Amino acid sequence: MMNPAVMERVIHSPLVRVLRGARVDPVPLWLMRQAGRYLPEYQQVRAEARDFLDLCYRPELAFEVSLQPVRRYGLDAAIVFADILLVADALGQRVEYQAGEGPVLEPIRTLGDVKRLAAAGVHDRLAPVYETVRRLRASLPLETAVLGFAGAPWTVAAYMVEGRGNRDFATPRRWAHEDAPAFGQLIGLLVDVTAEYLGAQIDAGADAVQLFDSWAGVLPSPAYEQWCIAPVTAIVERVHLSHPGIPVIGFSRTASPMLAQFARESGVDVLSLDTAVPTAWAARELAPETPLQGNLDPYALVTGGAALRTEVERIIGAWRGRPHVFNLGHGIVPETPPEHIAELIALVRSASAR
Repeated sequence: MMNPAVMERVIHSPLVRVLRGARVDPVPLWLMRQAGRYLPEYQQVRAEARDFLDLCYRPELAFEVSLQPVRRYGLDAAIVFADILLVADALGQRVEYQAGEGPVLEPIRTLGDVKRLAAAGVHDRLAPVYETVRRLRASLPLETAVLGFAGAPWTVAAYMVEGRGNRDFATPRRWAHEDAPAFGQLIGLLVDVTAEYLGAQIDAGADAVQLFDSWAGVLPSPAYEQWCIAPVTAIVERVHLSHPGIPVIGFSRTASPMLAQFARESGVDVLSLDTAVPTAWAARELAPETPLQGNLDPYALVTGGAALRTEVERIIGAWRGRPHVFNLGHGIVPETPPEHIAELIALVRSASAR
């Protein structure tokens, strides 16, 4: 039975209705990385934090930067400002964000390293994220959805093992081949913690949650089934059991050849599609009742003008008549002119209404 407060938000929020399978005009929209470096007001708040982790863990700052794009543009959702590697940090792994380098972690390379991770204090460490969600839900009207998120186990594990981001994540891929039981223990730990983390965000007021598997596409098909589909399936089952009616969005990036299987087997309620997924393929191969999210090229948003208009009309035309949340195929890039976001919103609402 769905919580009555949640049901009330479903009634009022166009975006939540779409995530639950309704067709809504105009198409609602939010944007991955909508809170971030492209906004001058973000830079002002960022300067108040000691570092990036401090920004994520200070609810008064994370709340403000989460609200900024909604306040400026009237988007249909606020997504909590956090990071997929907060789970690694909460487990006790050393995580730093270095200028020009991105995340740098003390690598997890052995079963002994995995066993030194501590799940017991995770919720205490992540409590500021839950507080940010609570503040967002309390401050926003019911028609504006609040979204929580987490990294999917494979992507988080890839960073934890490699120690930083790169293009092929050779170290975790090799470890998964050489000692699948040990690597599987890390994945299993992340399944447990991530399911609880998403549930706690929902308890704090999130109307839906998204799982980001940003590096799913580096895996071949058998490994993708084992390390991407199976862990996400386990998380989705737990979230659905503990929080009935709350949609889970799955973003399995650069994994186009396996997306149909992911859609069938993972149990996610909504598919978020990256820029490489052909809109015609998605319309043809994915069940018409499955809500789709995406997949505008972030650089069309950087360009604006006629190029942006063409892409917006193409995507909306391809998915007209099915549940659709307009979004990007990846996050907003820092060089995006802020005025292009307003341009995008006007184009989406105009094209949807035709």
